[in-house]
Amino acid sequence: MRFIALALAILAVTPAHAKNHYRHHRAHYHGRLPWCGLYMMQLTGDHRSGLALARNWAREGTNAGGPGTGVIVVWSHHVGRIEGRDERGRWIVRSGNDGNAVRVRPRSLAGAIAFRRV
Repeated sequence: MRFIALALAILAVTPAHAKNHYRHHRAHYHGRLPWCGLYMMQLTGDHRSGLALARNWAREGTNAGGPGTGVIVVWSHHVGRIEGRDERGRWIVRSGNDGNAVRVRPRSLAGAIAFRRV
């Protein structure tokens, strides 16, 4: 519920063109607001409204050159932070809106479009 309140607060202070983008983005997801970008904003303390869109994290910080602990991993429609590796060598990722919850779990990095140090 806290994330929905954060999303509404961000939408209230964003310019009209950004609000139209969010309306379009929500329609693409059948009326549900994808909030992984909002969660990453909360996690990093960076609250610029454009970062609510997961893909925009691909331009933040510096190129990490690949996965690593503390690196932000960006897919075209999702974003998370790599927390480390498990005993089987799989990358552990913390992200919001993963099964409609905040989760920390092994996650494939296949299809990632960026690895960023923020």
